[in-house]
Amino acid sequence: MKFILNKKYNPIGNTLLEIITSFNTQGIDFVIGKRNSIKLFEIQNQIINIKSFKNPNIFNKIVYHYIRKSKANRSFEYATQLLAMGIGTPEPIAFLEKYDWLGLNKSYYASEHIEDAFELREVLKDESFEKRELILRKFVQFTFLMHQNGIEFLDHSPGNTLIRKNENTDFSFYLVDLNRMKFCGSLNFQTRMKNLSKITSNKAVISIMSNEYAKLSGEPEATIFETMWKFTSNFQFRFQRKKKIKNKIVFWKK
Repeated sequence: MKFILNKKYNPIGNTLLEIITSFNTQGIDFVIGKRNSIKLFEIQNQIINIKSFKNPNIFNKIVYHYIRKSKANRSFEYATQLLAMGIGTPEPIAFLEKYDWLGLNKSYYASEHIEDAFELREVLKDESFEKRELILRKFVQFTFLMHQNGIEFLDHSPGNTLIRKNENTDFSFYLVDLNRMKFCGSLNFQTRMKNLSKITSNKAVISIMSNEYAKLSGEPEATIFETMWKFTSNFQFRFQRKKKIKNKIVFWKK
């Protein structure tokens, strides 16, 4: 077993370890998915968010033990790096890996739970969302800061950005589901635009995003819009094709 703890949380280390090891029988369900599950736990008046990753297959059991860091390990390290660069994400608290004779058997990632937050997805779906355009522009500013720091978030999608309204009517943004990231030092224009291709297929929203990114980057707004729309269209085509193939397979299995 491997248990790595953020030094700030040393006083609750033993309690946290006990909670994680009894994950299946304790905690409040937050997200229970087919692959991963998230539960909430309270320790000394703080809500802790613990993610249990799906058991790896035989191949990945070996890979995540001897060749590549586990998703829990990467989540912990990437969150630490993001915060050091001034990029919002829930504070990492700990990760736990359990092993069997073959390799990694189970892994968990514990982090701060961001309360009173909503997903970017909610803003995109609801055209009447309060201060919608302001939030979209603030999101672009947040993404631009990430790009300027050479960070490519490979899962940069509407469900992986949390937003919380602050008392001064401003907004804070937090990246979640961090295990697929690249810290490149610098990102070229094409990579930046492609990184935004999973956000929305709404042309009006892309227009707002293009306008804000142009203000920040100095690139021509028309070029940004055309490039972003090209990558978005390509992504949507691949996504729909994959969906059709999957539906055909499911129908055949029935």
